[in-house]
Amino acid sequence: MYIRNYYRRFAAVSLVFILFFLLCVARLIFIQFFRSNYLTGIANKQHNLYVELEPRRGTIYDANFHPQAFNIAADSVYASPGEIADKDKELIIRKLAPVLQLNYAYLKDRLYRKKSFIWLARKITPQQAGAIKAIDLRGIGLIKESKRSYPNGYLASHVIGFAGLDNTGLEGLELHYDKFLKGEPGWALFLRDARQKKLGLWDKMALPRDGYDLVLTIDGVIQYIAERELDRAFKTNHAKGASIVVIDPHTGAILALANRPTFDLNEYKSASKDDMRGRAITDLFEPGSVFKIVTASAALEEKKVSEEQKFFCENGSYAFAGHVLHDHRPHGWLTFTEVIEQSSNIGTCKVAQLLGADQLYRYIKLFGFGTKSGIDLPGEISGSIKEPRFWSKTSITAVPMGQEVGATALQLASAISAIANGGQLMKPYVVREVRDRYTESIKIFSPILVSKVMSLDTAARVRKILIGAVEEGTGKLARIEGISVAGKTGTAQKLEPNGAYSHNKFVASFIGFAPAEDPKIAIAIVIDEPHPYYFGGVVSAPVFKNVASDVLKYLKTKEPLMLSEKD
Repeated sequence: MYIRNYYRRFAAVSLVFILFFLLCVARLIFIQFFRSNYLTGIANKQHNLYVELEPRRGTIYDANFHPQAFNIAADSVYASPGEIADKDKELIIRKLAPVLQLNYAYLKDRLYRKKSFIWLARKITPQQAGAIKAIDLRGIGLIKESKRSYPNGYLASHVIGFAGLDNTGLEGLELHYDKFLKGEPGWALFLRDARQKKLGLWDKMALPRDGYDLVLTIDGVIQYIAERELDRAFKTNHAKGASIVVIDPHTGAILALANRPTFDLNEYKSASKDDMRGRAITDLFEPGSVFKIVTASAALEEKKVSEEQKFFCENGSYAFAGHVLHDHRPHGWLTFTEVIEQSSNIGTCKVAQLLGADQLYRYIKLFGFGTKSGIDLPGEISGSIKEPRFWSKTSITAVPMGQEVGATALQLASAISAIANGGQLMKPYVVREVRDRYTESIKIFSPILVSKVMSLDTAARVRKILIGAVEEGTGKLARIEGISVAGKTGTAQKLEPNGAYSHNKFVASFIGFAPAEDPKIAIAIVIDEPHPYYFGGVVSAPVFKNVASDVLKYLKTKEPLMLSEKD
Protein backbone atom coordinates (compact mmCIF):
# COMPACT_ATOMS: atom_id res chain seq x y z
CA MET A 1 0.00 0.00 0.00
CA TYR A 2 2.80 2.38 1.03
CA ILE A 3 4.77 1.65 -2.14
CA ARG A 4 1.69 2.19 -4.29
CA ASN A 5 1.02 5.60 -2.70
CA TYR A 6 4.69 6.53 -3.15
CA TYR A 7 4.52 5.84 -6.89
CA ARG A 8 1.33 7.83 -7.16
CA ARG A 9 2.88 10.82 -5.41
CA PHE A 10 6.02 10.51 -7.52
CA ALA A 11 3.94 10.37 -10.71
CA ALA A 12 1.91 13.40 -9.62
CA VAL A 13 5.02 15.47 -8.80
CA SER A 14 6.67 14.39 -12.04
CA LEU A 15 3.59 15.39 -13.97
CA VAL A 16 3.59 18.79 -12.29
CA PHE A 17 7.26 19.28 -13.14
CA ILE A 18 6.69 18.14 -16.72
CA LEU A 19 3.72 20.48 -17.06
CA PHE A 20 5.75 23.33 -15.53
CA PHE A 21 8.64 22.55 -17.86
CA LEU A 22 6.32 22.49 -20.88
CA LEU A 23 4.77 25.77 -19.72
CA CYS A 24 8.24 27.34 -19.45
CA VAL A 25 9.18 26.07 -22.89
CA ALA A 26 5.92 27.40 -24.30
CA ARG A 27 6.56 30.75 -22.59
CA LEU A 28 10.09 30.93 -23.96
CA ILE A 29 8.84 30.06 -27.43
CA PHE A 30 6.20 32.78 -27.12
CA ILE A 31 8.79 35.33 -25.95
CA GLN A 32 11.29 34.32 -28.60
CA PHE A 33 8.91 34.43 -31.54
CA PHE A 34 6.22 36.90 -30.49
CA ARG A 35 7.78 39.27 -27.92
CA SER A 36 11.41 39.39 -28.98
CA ASN A 37 11.19 42.72 -30.83
CA TYR A 38 9.41 44.41 -27.93
CA LEU A 39 11.86 43.16 -25.30
CA THR A 40 14.86 43.89 -27.51
CA GLY A 41 13.58 47.44 -27.81
CA ILE A 42 13.37 47.80 -24.02
CA ALA A 43 16.90 46.43 -23.66
CA ASN A 44 18.19 48.80 -26.32
CA LYS A 45 16.57 51.75 -24.56
CA GLN A 46 18.24 50.73 -21.32
CA HIS A 47 21.69 50.11 -22.76
CA ASN A 48 21.75 52.31 -25.87
CA LEU A 49 21.44 56.10 -25.90
CA TYR A 50 20.37 57.64 -29.21
CA VAL A 51 22.02 61.04 -29.70
CA GLU A 52 21.42 63.34 -32.66
CA LEU A 53 24.66 64.83 -33.96
CA GLU A 54 24.18 68.47 -34.87
CA PRO A 55 25.69 69.66 -38.17
CA ARG A 56 27.72 72.86 -38.41
CA ARG A 57 25.52 75.60 -39.83
CA GLY A 58 27.24 77.33 -42.73
CA THR A 59 29.08 80.61 -42.29
CA ILE A 60 27.93 83.75 -44.11
CA TYR A 61 30.82 85.83 -45.51
CA ASP A 62 30.78 89.28 -47.07
CA ALA A 63 32.44 89.94 -50.44
CA ASN A 64 35.82 90.27 -48.70
CA PHE A 65 35.39 86.89 -46.93
CA HIS A 66 34.84 88.50 -43.53
CA PRO A 67 32.38 86.36 -41.52
CA GLN A 68 29.00 87.96 -40.87
CA ALA A 69 27.30 84.95 -39.24
CA PHE A 70 28.76 81.77 -37.77
CA ASN A 71 28.18 79.23 -35.01
CA ILE A 72 29.86 79.20 -31.60
CA ALA A 73 29.72 76.61 -28.80
CA ALA A 74 27.12 77.14 -26.08
CA ASP A 75 25.98 75.12 -23.06
CA SER A 76 22.40 73.95 -22.57
CA VAL A 77 21.00 72.81 -19.22
CA TYR A 78 19.05 69.57 -18.85
CA ALA A 79 17.54 67.62 -15.95
CA SER A 80 16.95 63.92 -15.27
CA PRO A 81 13.89 64.16 -12.97
CA GLY A 82 13.90 60.42 -12.33
CA GLU A 83 17.33 60.66 -10.68
CA ILE A 84 16.31 63.45 -8.32
CA ALA A 85 14.55 62.73 -5.05
CA ASP A 86 11.41 64.79 -4.48
CA LYS A 87 12.86 66.19 -1.27
CA ASP A 88 15.82 67.63 -3.22
CA LYS A 89 13.81 69.24 -6.02
CA GLU A 90 12.73 72.30 -4.05
CA LEU A 91 16.36 73.07 -3.17
CA ILE A 92 17.43 72.66 -6.81
CA ILE A 93 14.67 74.99 -8.00
CA ARG A 94 15.72 77.70 -5.53
CA LYS A 95 19.34 77.46 -6.63
CA LEU A 96 18.67 77.34 -10.37
CA ALA A 97 16.02 80.07 -10.64
CA PRO A 98 18.32 83.07 -10.07
CA VAL A 99 21.13 81.64 -12.21
CA LEU A 100 18.94 80.84 -15.22
CA GLN A 101 16.61 83.79 -14.61
CA LEU A 102 13.59 81.47 -14.75
CA ASN A 103 10.54 81.61 -12.52
CA TYR A 104 9.72 79.05 -9.85
CA ALA A 105 6.56 77.72 -11.52
CA TYR A 106 8.36 76.94 -14.78
CA LEU A 107 11.18 74.99 -13.09
CA LYS A 108 8.78 73.14 -10.81
CA ASP A 109 6.69 72.05 -13.78
CA ARG A 110 9.79 70.70 -15.57
CA LEU A 111 11.39 68.92 -12.62
CA TYR A 112 8.23 67.14 -11.48
CA ARG A 113 7.57 65.53 -14.85
CA LYS A 114 8.07 61.78 -15.07
CA LYS A 115 10.81 61.85 -17.67
CA SER A 116 14.38 60.67 -17.86
CA PHE A 117 15.48 63.80 -19.78
CA ILE A 118 14.10 67.31 -20.09
CA TRP A 119 15.54 70.67 -21.16
CA LEU A 120 15.60 73.46 -18.60
CA ALA A 121 17.39 76.19 -20.60
CA ARG A 122 18.99 76.22 -24.05
CA LYS A 123 22.21 77.93 -25.10
CA ILE A 124 22.96 79.85 -21.94
CA THR A 125 25.80 82.32 -21.40
CA PRO A 126 29.30 81.17 -20.29
CA GLN A 127 28.74 82.92 -16.95
CA GLN A 128 25.54 80.96 -16.32
CA ALA A 129 27.24 77.70 -17.30
CA GLY A 130 30.10 78.42 -14.88
CA ALA A 131 27.66 79.10 -12.05
CA ILE A 132 25.81 75.80 -12.66
CA LYS A 133 29.06 73.85 -12.70
CA ALA A 134 30.00 75.44 -9.39
CA ILE A 135 26.68 74.43 -7.78
CA ASP A 136 27.13 70.79 -8.94
CA LEU A 137 23.56 69.52 -8.53
CA ARG A 138 22.65 65.84 -8.87
CA GLY A 139 20.42 65.16 -11.89
CA ILE A 140 21.33 68.49 -13.53
CA GLY A 141 23.80 68.54 -16.42
CA LEU A 142 25.17 70.56 -19.32
CA ILE A 143 25.29 69.59 -22.98
CA LYS A 144 27.33 71.41 -25.61
CA GLU A 145 25.31 72.80 -28.50
CA SER A 146 26.01 75.49 -31.08
CA LYS A 147 24.63 79.00 -31.13
CA ARG A 148 24.43 81.47 -34.01
CA SER A 149 26.61 84.54 -33.57
CA TYR A 150 26.57 87.80 -35.53
CA PRO A 151 29.86 89.64 -34.93
CA ASN A 152 28.71 92.93 -36.47
CA GLY A 153 25.38 93.18 -34.65
CA TYR A 154 23.39 95.80 -36.55
CA LEU A 155 25.37 95.75 -39.80
CA ALA A 156 23.34 94.41 -42.75
CA SER A 157 20.81 92.97 -40.31
CA HIS A 158 17.94 93.11 -42.81
CA VAL A 159 20.02 91.25 -45.39
CA ILE A 160 21.58 88.56 -43.20
CA GLY A 161 18.52 87.86 -41.04
CA PHE A 162 18.78 85.41 -38.16
CA ALA A 163 18.39 81.77 -37.17
CA GLY A 164 16.38 80.52 -34.21
CA LEU A 165 17.21 78.36 -31.21
CA ASP A 166 17.30 75.17 -33.29
CA ASN A 167 19.57 76.77 -35.93
CA THR A 168 16.74 77.08 -38.45
CA GLY A 169 16.67 80.29 -40.50
CA LEU A 170 13.83 82.67 -39.64
CA GLU A 171 14.57 85.89 -41.56
CA GLY A 172 16.71 87.27 -44.38
CA LEU A 173 19.36 85.13 -46.03
CA GLU A 174 19.29 82.79 -43.05
CA LEU A 175 15.73 81.91 -44.10
CA HIS A 176 16.06 82.12 -47.89
CA TYR A 177 19.15 79.89 -48.02
CA ASP A 178 18.30 77.71 -45.02
CA LYS A 179 18.41 74.49 -47.07
CA PHE A 180 22.05 75.24 -47.96
CA LEU A 181 23.13 76.61 -44.58
CA LYS A 182 21.51 74.10 -42.24
CA GLY A 183 23.12 70.84 -43.34
CA GLU A 184 21.82 67.41 -42.34
CA PRO A 185 22.02 66.00 -38.78
CA GLY A 186 23.76 62.73 -38.02
CA TRP A 187 23.20 60.27 -35.16
CA ALA A 188 25.04 57.91 -32.84
CA LEU A 189 24.08 55.05 -30.50
CA PHE A 190 26.13 55.27 -27.28
CA LEU A 191 26.37 52.33 -24.87
CA ARG A 192 25.18 52.72 -21.25
CA ASP A 193 25.67 50.55 -18.19
CA ALA A 194 22.89 49.23 -15.91
CA ARG A 195 22.85 52.54 -14.03
CA GLN A 196 22.22 54.45 -17.26
CA LYS A 197 25.71 56.01 -17.26
CA LYS A 198 27.09 56.78 -20.70
CA LEU A 199 30.22 54.67 -21.28
CA GLY A 200 31.66 56.87 -24.00
CA LEU A 201 31.52 53.97 -26.48
CA TRP A 202 29.36 54.11 -29.55
CA ASP A 203 27.74 51.18 -31.27
CA LYS A 204 26.63 52.78 -34.54
CA MET A 205 27.10 56.26 -36.00
CA ALA A 206 26.12 58.35 -39.03
CA LEU A 207 28.13 61.55 -39.32
CA PRO A 208 26.27 64.84 -39.95
CA ARG A 209 26.67 66.77 -43.19
CA ASP A 210 27.75 70.31 -42.42
CA GLY A 211 25.91 73.22 -43.99
CA TYR A 212 27.34 75.14 -46.92
CA ASP A 213 28.80 78.63 -46.63
CA LEU A 214 27.49 81.75 -48.40
CA VAL A 215 29.68 84.41 -49.99
CA LEU A 216 27.76 87.66 -50.46
CA THR A 217 28.00 90.50 -52.94
CA ILE A 218 27.64 92.79 -49.92
CA ASP A 219 30.93 94.55 -49.16
CA GLY A 220 31.28 95.11 -45.42
CA VAL A 221 33.10 98.43 -45.85
CA ILE A 222 30.52 99.81 -48.29
CA GLN A 223 27.75 98.52 -46.04
CA TYR A 224 29.26 100.38 -43.08
CA ILE A 225 29.57 103.63 -45.07
CA ALA A 226 25.97 103.36 -46.31
CA GLU A 227 24.58 102.59 -42.83
CA ARG A 228 26.58 105.38 -41.20
CA GLU A 229 25.22 108.02 -43.56
CA LEU A 230 21.69 106.63 -43.62
CA ASP A 231 21.60 106.56 -39.83
CA ARG A 232 22.80 110.16 -39.66
CA ALA A 233 20.10 111.32 -42.11
CA PHE A 234 17.42 109.27 -40.36
CA LYS A 235 18.17 110.87 -36.99
CA THR A 236 18.93 114.40 -38.21
CA ASN A 237 15.69 114.60 -40.19
CA HIS A 238 13.56 112.94 -37.49
CA ALA A 239 12.29 110.49 -40.10
CA LYS A 240 9.83 107.66 -39.69
CA GLY A 241 11.94 105.31 -41.81
CA ALA A 242 14.75 105.20 -44.35
CA SER A 243 16.35 102.89 -46.91
CA ILE A 244 19.47 102.85 -49.04
CA VAL A 245 20.57 100.49 -51.81
CA VAL A 246 24.07 100.58 -53.33
CA ILE A 247 24.35 98.44 -56.45
CA ASP A 248 26.86 97.57 -59.15
CA PRO A 249 24.92 98.89 -62.17
CA HIS A 250 26.64 96.54 -64.63
CA THR A 251 25.88 93.28 -62.86
CA GLY A 252 23.00 93.92 -60.44
CA ALA A 253 25.17 92.83 -57.49
CA ILE A 254 24.02 94.55 -54.27
CA LEU A 255 27.03 96.13 -52.56
CA ALA A 256 25.04 97.48 -49.61
CA LEU A 257 21.43 97.50 -48.47
CA ALA A 258 20.23 99.05 -45.23
CA ASN A 259 17.07 100.27 -43.50
CA ARG A 260 16.17 102.38 -40.53
CA PRO A 261 14.97 101.63 -37.92
CA THR A 262 17.15 98.56 -37.48
CA PHE A 263 18.03 95.94 -34.85
CA ASP A 264 20.88 93.89 -33.40
CA LEU A 265 20.90 90.37 -34.82
CA ASN A 266 22.22 88.99 -31.52
CA GLU A 267 19.21 90.47 -29.69
CA TYR A 268 16.51 89.84 -32.29
CA LYS A 269 14.03 88.60 -29.68
CA SER A 270 13.76 92.11 -28.25
CA ALA A 271 13.29 93.78 -31.66
CA SER A 272 9.89 94.96 -32.86
CA LYS A 273 8.34 93.97 -36.19
CA ASP A 274 8.84 97.55 -37.35
CA ASP A 275 12.58 97.29 -36.63
CA MET A 276 12.82 93.99 -38.53
CA ARG A 277 10.98 95.16 -41.63
CA GLY A 278 13.20 95.19 -44.72
CA ARG A 279 11.76 98.45 -46.03
CA ALA A 280 13.90 98.53 -49.18
CA ILE A 281 12.01 95.54 -50.59
CA THR A 282 8.79 95.44 -48.55
CA ASP A 283 7.60 99.05 -48.40
CA LEU A 284 5.48 100.51 -51.19
CA PHE A 285 5.47 104.27 -51.85
CA GLU A 286 4.73 106.69 -54.67
CA PRO A 287 8.21 107.59 -55.98
CA GLY A 288 7.46 111.13 -57.10
CA SER A 289 9.85 112.98 -59.41
CA VAL A 290 12.58 110.31 -59.47
CA PHE A 291 10.10 108.44 -61.66
CA LYS A 292 10.56 111.08 -64.36
CA ILE A 293 13.59 109.13 -65.59
CA VAL A 294 11.10 106.64 -67.06
CA THR A 295 9.15 109.32 -68.93
CA ALA A 296 12.35 110.97 -70.18
CA SER A 297 13.89 107.68 -71.36
CA ALA A 298 10.70 106.57 -73.12
CA ALA A 299 10.21 109.93 -74.90
CA LEU A 300 13.80 109.98 -76.21
CA GLU A 301 13.81 106.29 -77.19
CA GLU A 302 10.55 106.69 -79.10
CA LYS A 303 11.83 109.92 -80.72
CA LYS A 304 8.89 111.95 -79.43
CA VAL A 305 11.11 114.79 -78.20
CA SER A 306 14.60 116.21 -78.54
CA GLU A 307 16.75 117.77 -75.85
CA GLU A 308 16.24 121.32 -77.13
CA GLN A 309 12.50 121.05 -77.80
CA LYS A 310 10.65 123.65 -75.74
CA PHE A 311 7.58 123.21 -73.55
CA PHE A 312 5.50 125.94 -71.97
CA CYS A 313 5.18 125.16 -68.26
CA GLU A 314 2.19 127.43 -67.71
CA ASN A 315 3.95 129.56 -65.10
CA GLY A 316 3.40 126.88 -62.50
CA SER A 317 -0.34 126.13 -62.87
CA TYR A 318 -1.83 123.81 -65.50
CA ALA A 319 -5.52 122.89 -65.76
CA PHE A 320 -6.18 119.47 -67.26
CA ALA A 321 -9.37 117.37 -67.23
CA GLY A 322 -10.86 119.38 -64.38
CA HIS A 323 -7.69 119.08 -62.29
CA VAL A 324 -5.03 121.74 -61.69
CA LEU A 325 -1.41 120.59 -61.77
CA HIS A 326 1.30 122.65 -60.04
CA ASP A 327 5.08 122.92 -60.15
CA HIS A 328 7.09 123.41 -56.96
CA ARG A 329 8.02 126.81 -58.44
CA PRO A 330 6.71 128.61 -61.56
CA HIS A 331 8.37 128.09 -64.95
CA GLY A 332 7.65 129.53 -68.37
CA TRP A 333 9.29 128.04 -71.45
CA LEU A 334 11.75 125.23 -70.73
CA THR A 335 13.66 122.91 -73.01
CA PHE A 336 13.11 119.18 -72.51
CA THR A 337 16.51 119.00 -70.79
CA GLU A 338 15.51 121.83 -68.44
CA VAL A 339 12.15 120.18 -67.74
CA ILE A 340 14.00 117.21 -66.21
CA GLU A 341 16.77 119.29 -64.62
CA GLN A 342 14.28 121.59 -62.90
CA SER A 343 11.88 118.70 -62.23
CA SER A 344 8.88 120.43 -63.77
CA ASN A 345 5.70 118.40 -63.26
CA ILE A 346 3.85 120.32 -65.95
CA GLY A 347 6.61 119.95 -68.54
CA THR A 348 6.94 116.23 -67.80
CA CYS A 349 3.21 115.65 -68.20
CA LYS A 350 3.17 117.47 -71.56
CA VAL A 351 5.98 115.19 -72.70
CA ALA A 352 3.96 112.17 -71.54
CA GLN A 353 0.96 113.30 -73.55
CA LEU A 354 3.12 113.20 -76.69
CA LEU A 355 4.23 109.71 -75.72
CA GLY A 356 0.78 108.29 -74.90
CA ALA A 357 -0.42 106.03 -72.09
CA ASP A 358 0.34 102.70 -73.79
CA GLN A 359 3.93 103.57 -74.65
CA LEU A 360 4.55 105.03 -71.19
CA TYR A 361 3.15 101.90 -69.53
CA ARG A 362 5.35 99.66 -71.68
CA TYR A 363 8.49 101.45 -70.51
CA ILE A 364 7.36 101.42 -66.90
CA LYS A 365 7.22 97.61 -67.14
CA LEU A 366 10.56 97.46 -69.00
CA PHE A 367 12.15 99.36 -66.12
CA GLY A 368 10.87 96.64 -63.76
CA PHE A 369 8.10 98.52 -61.94
CA GLY A 370 5.02 96.53 -60.97
CA THR A 371 7.06 93.29 -60.97
CA LYS A 372 9.21 91.58 -58.36
CA SER A 373 12.88 91.95 -59.16
CA GLY A 374 13.57 88.38 -58.06
CA ILE A 375 16.22 89.33 -55.51
CA ASP A 376 17.27 86.41 -53.31
CA LEU A 377 15.73 87.82 -50.14
CA PRO A 378 12.34 86.89 -48.64
CA GLY A 379 9.45 89.34 -48.42
CA GLU A 380 9.89 91.30 -51.64
CA ILE A 381 6.75 92.94 -53.04
CA SER A 382 6.05 93.69 -56.69
CA GLY A 383 4.92 97.29 -56.36
CA SER A 384 1.94 98.44 -58.40
CA ILE A 385 1.04 100.09 -61.69
CA LYS A 386 -2.40 99.94 -63.31
CA GLU A 387 -2.83 99.00 -66.93
CA PRO A 388 -3.78 102.01 -69.13
CA ARG A 389 -7.35 100.69 -69.55
CA PHE A 390 -7.84 101.36 -65.85
CA TRP A 391 -6.35 104.86 -65.92
CA SER A 392 -8.55 107.87 -65.20
CA LYS A 393 -8.59 111.00 -67.38
CA THR A 394 -5.95 112.60 -65.15
CA SER A 395 -3.66 109.56 -64.91
CA ILE A 396 -1.60 110.71 -67.90
CA THR A 397 -0.62 113.76 -65.81
CA ALA A 398 -0.09 111.81 -62.55
CA VAL A 399 1.82 108.66 -63.59
CA PRO A 400 4.66 110.44 -65.48
CA MET A 401 5.68 112.29 -62.32
CA GLY A 402 5.46 109.24 -60.05
CA GLN A 403 1.91 109.34 -58.74
CA GLU A 404 -0.56 106.42 -58.99
CA VAL A 405 2.53 104.19 -59.03
CA GLY A 406 3.83 102.04 -56.18
CA ALA A 407 7.57 101.35 -56.08
CA THR A 408 10.27 100.08 -53.74
CA ALA A 409 13.73 101.48 -53.07
CA LEU A 410 15.25 98.41 -54.73
CA GLN A 411 13.22 98.97 -57.90
CA LEU A 412 14.47 102.56 -58.04
CA ALA A 413 18.08 101.37 -57.67
CA SER A 414 17.60 98.88 -60.51
CA ALA A 415 15.94 101.50 -62.70
CA ILE A 416 18.72 104.07 -62.37
CA SER A 417 21.24 101.26 -62.98
CA ALA A 418 19.61 100.59 -66.36
CA ILE A 419 20.53 104.12 -67.42
CA ALA A 420 24.02 103.89 -65.93
CA ASN A 421 24.93 100.65 -67.72
CA GLY A 422 23.70 101.63 -71.17
CA GLY A 423 20.06 100.55 -71.13
CA GLN A 424 19.93 97.07 -69.54
CA LEU A 425 17.81 96.06 -66.55
CA MET A 426 19.82 93.58 -64.48
CA LYS A 427 18.43 91.21 -61.85
CA PRO A 428 19.63 92.28 -58.38
CA TYR A 429 21.22 89.63 -56.17
CA VAL A 430 23.04 89.45 -52.82
CA VAL A 431 24.68 85.99 -52.84
CA ARG A 432 27.67 85.46 -55.11
CA GLU A 433 28.52 81.87 -54.27
CA VAL A 434 27.52 78.84 -52.22
CA ARG A 435 30.51 76.70 -51.23
CA ASP A 436 31.47 73.92 -48.86
CA ARG A 437 33.84 74.14 -45.88
CA TYR A 438 36.74 73.22 -48.16
CA THR A 439 36.00 76.30 -50.35
CA GLU A 440 34.76 74.17 -53.26
CA SER A 441 31.97 75.94 -55.15
CA ILE A 442 28.54 74.32 -54.94
CA LYS A 443 26.69 77.06 -56.81
CA ILE A 444 27.83 80.30 -58.44
CA PHE A 445 25.43 83.14 -59.21
CA SER A 446 26.13 85.17 -62.34
CA PRO A 447 24.57 88.43 -63.59
CA ILE A 448 21.21 87.98 -65.32
CA LEU A 449 19.77 90.36 -67.92
CA VAL A 450 16.06 90.96 -67.30
CA SER A 451 15.24 93.27 -70.22
CA LYS A 452 16.71 95.66 -72.73
CA VAL A 453 15.10 98.96 -71.74
CA MET A 454 16.61 101.38 -74.25
CA SER A 455 19.41 101.81 -76.73
CA LEU A 456 22.95 102.74 -75.74
CA ASP A 457 22.50 106.11 -77.43
CA THR A 458 19.31 106.92 -75.49
CA ALA A 459 20.95 105.91 -72.20
CA ALA A 460 23.86 108.26 -72.96
CA ARG A 461 21.46 111.13 -73.72
CA VAL A 462 19.47 110.56 -70.52
CA ARG A 463 22.74 110.36 -68.58
CA LYS A 464 23.74 113.78 -69.87
CA ILE A 465 20.39 115.23 -68.77
CA LEU A 466 20.80 113.71 -65.30
CA ILE A 467 24.27 115.21 -65.01
CA GLY A 468 22.61 118.56 -65.66
CA ALA A 469 20.00 117.80 -62.98
CA VAL A 470 22.85 117.59 -60.46
CA GLU A 471 25.00 120.41 -61.82
CA GLU A 472 22.26 122.93 -62.66
CA GLY A 473 19.00 121.53 -61.30
CA THR A 474 17.46 120.27 -58.08
CA GLY A 475 20.27 117.84 -57.19
CA LYS A 476 23.07 120.31 -56.50
CA LEU A 477 23.70 118.95 -53.00
CA ALA A 478 24.70 115.60 -54.54
CA ARG A 479 27.71 117.10 -56.35
CA ILE A 480 31.12 115.60 -55.54
CA GLU A 481 34.21 117.66 -56.16
CA GLY A 482 36.28 116.21 -58.98
CA ILE A 483 33.72 113.50 -59.83
CA SER A 484 30.81 113.79 -62.25
CA VAL A 485 27.45 112.70 -60.84
CA ALA A 486 24.19 111.88 -62.64
CA GLY A 487 21.02 111.79 -60.60
CA LYS A 488 17.44 112.79 -59.96
CA THR A 489 15.63 114.10 -56.90
CA GLY A 490 12.15 113.19 -55.77
CA THR A 491 9.68 114.64 -53.28
CA ALA A 492 6.40 112.76 -53.07
CA GLN A 493 3.33 113.56 -51.01
CA LYS A 494 2.03 110.58 -49.04
CA LEU A 495 -1.59 109.55 -49.17
CA GLU A 496 -3.81 110.13 -46.16
CA PRO A 497 -6.30 107.43 -45.04
CA ASN A 498 -9.09 109.31 -46.84
CA GLY A 499 -7.23 109.06 -50.17
CA ALA A 500 -6.17 112.72 -50.31
CA TYR A 501 -2.54 113.77 -50.65
CA SER A 502 -0.99 114.95 -47.40
CA HIS A 503 0.45 118.43 -46.98
CA ASN A 504 2.81 117.49 -44.15
CA LYS A 505 3.90 113.90 -44.87
CA PHE A 506 6.42 113.32 -47.66
CA VAL A 507 8.87 110.77 -49.03
CA ALA A 508 12.20 112.36 -49.98
CA SER A 509 14.37 110.43 -52.43
CA PHE A 510 17.43 110.62 -54.62
CA ILE A 511 18.70 108.18 -57.22
CA GLY A 512 21.99 108.51 -59.06
CA PHE A 513 25.28 107.02 -60.19
CA ALA A 514 28.94 107.97 -60.27
CA PRO A 515 31.28 108.59 -61.96
CA ALA A 516 28.72 109.57 -64.58
CA GLU A 517 30.91 108.67 -67.60
CA ASP A 518 32.09 105.32 -66.18
CA PRO A 519 29.65 104.32 -63.42
CA LYS A 520 31.05 102.18 -60.63
CA ILE A 521 28.04 102.44 -58.33
CA ALA A 522 24.36 103.36 -58.47
CA ILE A 523 22.52 104.42 -55.32
CA ALA A 524 18.90 104.90 -54.27
CA ILE A 525 18.07 106.73 -51.03
CA VAL A 526 14.53 106.96 -49.67
CA ILE A 527 13.67 108.90 -46.47
CA ASP A 528 10.13 108.45 -45.14
CA GLU A 529 8.44 111.45 -43.49
CA PRO A 530 11.47 113.65 -42.79
CA HIS A 531 10.94 116.99 -41.06
CA PRO A 532 11.19 119.91 -40.92
CA TYR A 533 12.90 119.67 -44.34
CA TYR A 534 11.34 117.22 -46.79
CA PHE A 535 12.67 117.92 -50.31
CA GLY A 536 14.66 115.09 -51.86
CA GLY A 537 17.33 117.53 -53.00
CA VAL A 538 17.82 118.73 -49.43
CA VAL A 539 17.33 115.53 -47.41
CA SER A 540 18.49 112.65 -49.64
CA ALA A 541 20.95 114.20 -52.10
CA PRO A 542 23.58 114.89 -49.38
CA VAL A 543 23.40 111.22 -48.35
CA PHE A 544 24.27 110.26 -51.91
CA LYS A 545 27.20 112.67 -51.95
CA ASN A 546 28.69 111.33 -48.71
CA VAL A 547 28.18 107.67 -49.54
CA ALA A 548 29.34 107.87 -53.17
CA SER A 549 32.40 109.95 -52.27
CA ASP A 550 33.65 107.53 -49.61
CA VAL A 551 32.73 104.39 -51.56
CA LEU A 552 34.57 105.56 -54.69
CA LYS A 553 37.66 106.32 -52.61
CA TYR A 554 37.45 102.88 -51.08
CA LEU A 555 37.01 101.16 -54.45
CA LYS A 556 40.16 102.89 -55.71
CA THR A 557 42.12 101.28 -52.88
CA LYS A 558 40.72 97.87 -53.87
CA GLU A 559 41.62 98.11 -57.57
CA PRO A 560 45.38 97.51 -57.12
CA LEU A 561 44.59 94.47 -54.94
CA MET A 562 42.25 93.07 -57.57
CA LEU A 563 44.86 93.56 -60.29
CA SER A 564 47.52 91.80 -58.23
CA GLU A 565 45.16 88.87 -57.63
CA LYS A 566 44.63 88.52 -61.38
CA ASP A 567 48.40 88.57 -61.95
